[in-house]
Amino acid sequence: MKYQYILFILLITLGCTKKIYNIKGTILEIRASEKEFLIHHDEIPGFMMAMTMPFKLKDANDLKNYNIGDSVHFKFLVNNENAFAYDFNKKGLGTIPEINNSYDDEYLPLNIGEIFNDVSFLDLDSNNVKLSDSDGKFRLISFIFSRCPMPNMCPALVFKNKFLSETFMNNENIDFFLISFDYMYDTPTLMSLHYSNTSNMKFLSSYGHLNDIFTLASQANVSFWGVDENDIGHTLRTVLIDPERRLMKAFEGLDWKEEKAKKDIKDILKVYNN
Repeated sequence: MKYQYILFILLITLGCTKKIYNIKGTILEIRASEKEFLIHHDEIPGFMMAMTMPFKLKDANDLKNYNIGDSVHFKFLVNNENAFAYDFNKKGLGTIPEINNSYDDEYLPLNIGEIFNDVSFLDLDSNNVKLSDSDGKFRLISFIFSRCPMPNMCPALVFKNKFLSETFMNNENIDFFLISFDYMYDTPTLMSLHYSNTSNMKFLSSYGHLNDIFTLASQANVSFWGVDENDIGHTLRTVLIDPERRLMKAFEGLDWKEEKAKKDIKDILKVYNN
């Protein structure tokens, strides 16, 4: 109920009561357990740039009726409660975009207990901030970008972090970082128009810090692509690291619940402090 309430408030803030968009794209993945397609879609005028993103399906039968590589036209409804895709029509075979993950060869995803490299980004005041500056504390790190138009993706991730940061407001042993991987567009000045810091939740820009965001994201097993082409796609993963920058816990996608994450974090902090 809490997540539905947050989504409702966000959609009201965006002035979105009910909108239907006609979309063209290519199916890249079929995710049966989540009842969604991962689709690389064309630009949606007035809504979002061309990008790759998951679409929840109104009818789960569509999972059986379409295949990876299918070019599809479909409708996408966004209202005050949810967002879903429906009315699919196959239009032949589409073009699957190449994803350049060359940086993965240098920085492989970490296993639990392995240590993150020290990296640096810019805070909202354009000051250089190193990850090691917060050594001595636990840190929950999420990856976002300001142009994400989907209320149940990056904006929802911000609200999850806000809930957790407020829960741990009086705990000086943990901070929350939300880092934009849009190193071309999300300057500190622009991000400051969308976000504001609190005492324990910080927004960071990767503008001018290309190698740093590639390093941190790939070690966190987060993928993003298409920034240079203004055609962004990305995965979602949030990681908890300890005071020595060791990976302690990963929260996959957006299906994780804030209450469960709160309990997991409290348990880890308790074990560490003992």
